[in-house]
Amino acid sequence: MQFENKGKTVLITGGTKGIGAGIAKTFLDSGADVIVCGRSAPETLPASGGREARFLPVDVRDLDSVDTLFSVIESEYGELDVLINNAGGSPFALADKASPRFHESIIRLNLIAPLNIAQRANTLMQKQSRQGVIIFISSVSALRPSPGTAAYGAAKAGVLSLVQSLAVEWAPKVRVVAVTPGLVKTEQSALHYGDEAGIAAVSQTIPLGRMAEPSDIGGACLFLASEHCLYGSGCNLVLHGGGEKPAFLSAADV
Repeated sequence: MQFENKGKTVLITGGTKGIGAGIAKTFLDSGADVIVCGRSAPETLPASGGREARFLPVDVRDLDSVDTLFSVIESEYGELDVLINNAGGSPFALADKASPRFHESIIRLNLIAPLNIAQRANTLMQKQSRQGVIIFISSVSALRPSPGTAAYGAAKAGVLSLVQSLAVEWAPKVRVVAVTPGLVKTEQSALHYGDEAGIAAVSQTIPLGRMAEPSDIGGACLFLASEHCLYGSGCNLVLHGGGEKPAFLSAADV
């Protein structure tokens, strides 16, 4: 399979670090013009093969900021081929201890903001010559209990429902799909799993014996956005290394 994106424009929200940066590097490798956005410029931009992503400052929760972003894209690039709705996340907070304001802010960041950005991208994609692709990055938290990040899991479950509806509303000019990563090893893994020993121990609970790398998610996005997946819309690609082993396997005495 060849993945050639020379001359195409790709926008990755939250593309300056972690999974987003890995996706950015993957699309840079394929020849795409990559735009990453975030609230503040990173010290180092995603780069690969002597090429670097372009950074545009955007708060995805602020509609005026988002509208400015798309005005720049339309005026300077003309068309947007791929949107990767990646920005999001949540700190640990037990549901009975977190404030209503906290819950609202998490849902706003992980569900409402991606919807608003997708809406703007669709407006641009519907009037351009080439078919557009919108990829939402969900999470396994949408598919299993998410203790400590309940609002985040609920928002990501909402994203999966959203993908199915938008795929119907915006077809055939725009394909809408989801990627659902499991545990991914990034520069912030220590915040969730501890030191290298903790990361290694958690990795052994995954059937494939390791966490995903950001490039694993990037490769999936590259495929979903390509001509090899032209019939893919309204679907969800789950990347969790085989999932979580059932708890009863370690508890059973057989």
